[in-house]
Order: sequence, then structure tokens, then C-alpha cells
Amino acid sequence: MRAFALALMLAAFAFGAPARAAEKPPVTLYKTATCGCCKGYAEHMKALGYPITVIDHADLSTLKRRLGVEPRLESCHTMKIGSYVVEGHVPETTIARLLTEKPAIKGIALPGMPLGTPGMSGPKEGPYIVEVIGTKKPTVFAVE
Repeated sequence: MRAFALALMLAAFAFGAPARAAEKPPVTLYKTATCGCCKGYAEHMKALGYPITVIDHADLSTLKRRLGVEPRLESCHTMKIGSYVVEGHVPETTIARLLTEKPAIKGIALPGMPLGTPGMSGPKEGPYIVEVIGTKKPTVFAVE
């Protein structure tokens, strides 16, 4: 009976481990109260399994400077995911790569509000160039 109980416990642990590994880290998204595309992006991230907290922030520029986002990298919203900053409508595949590789950087940014990105309607008009936040010269993290 003890062997059966032990086997059952081990099986529960083994089958439960992949579910825990697949859990997404919590996300905090800072936006202005009136931004509809930010709301769309938040809904997109939530649908992909990220626990998300959305905070309407009256002074995003000051927040962005504090987090190291340069004006040339700005978009309409800023996120914190663990120790990383994610600026703008960055595709989730690039965020997943960031979280898997864990590079020693502040974060990543997709400047502007490119059409076709999550939360932005319209067709994709070209490649999305995702840059590293906090480098002295522009550094590409990903091209989507």
C-alpha cells in the first residue's frame, strides 16, 4: 500500500511539473487611461496566459525614463515582466525568447505603434525591429 501511495505521489509530481513550467510570469502594463490599442495588447497577453495587471498612469514619460526607455524607443505603453522592461507592441514570440534566454539587458522595445502588431489593427507593413533597451547605440534584439 505504501509503495502504491509513493508511486501515486511521484506520478502526480511528474505530471504536475510540466504545467508549472509552462506558467507565464506576471506582467504589469502601464498605459494612459484612454489608449485603446494598449487595452487590446493587454487582452492579447492575457489570452496567451500571462497574468496581467493594467495600471493607468498619468505620467508615462517619467516612468519610461526611470525604467531606462530612451525617447527614440518609446511606444504607447510600457510593461514590466520580471526584471525586464518591454516597451510597446512587442510580439509575444520575442518576449518568450527574452524570458527563455535571460540576457543581461534592461529589456526590449518595439518603437512606435506599427500596424499589424498585437493590439494594432491593419496589415503588417514590414519587419518589426525589436531593439535592446539601455545600449549606447541601437542594437537589434529580434526582427519579426
